[in-house]
Amino acid sequence: MDRGVPREEVAKIFSVSLPSIKRWLKLRRETGALEPRKGVAGPPAHKGAALAAWLPEQLQSNPDLTLEEHCQAFEEERAIEVSTATMSRAIKGLPGQWPLKKSLP
Repeated sequence: MDRGVPREEVAKIFSVSLPSIKRWLKLRRETGALEPRKGVAGPPAHKGAALAAWLPEQLQSNPDLTLEEHCQAFEEERAIEVSTATMSRAIKGLPGQWPLKKSLP
């Protein structure tokens, strides 16, 4: 590298992979620095906000529904499909205690 130390030795000293060393050298060569690149944000999440607004009333009106049934109701009312995992996380993220029925008895 800059001081004549082989890349393999540098990787071993810092406990990183050789591809990481190569990537960092390329970054420095292209930008002149080793600052991390800005991350590219994806599209804004719309399910979380819609679920948070919809769920409290839904859970009060229908406390005995399963996660799957809540998902189906949400899709019917809002035309947004969510998984049972997403529904479960949304329920757990609400303030207070809410029933979490995963399946029929």
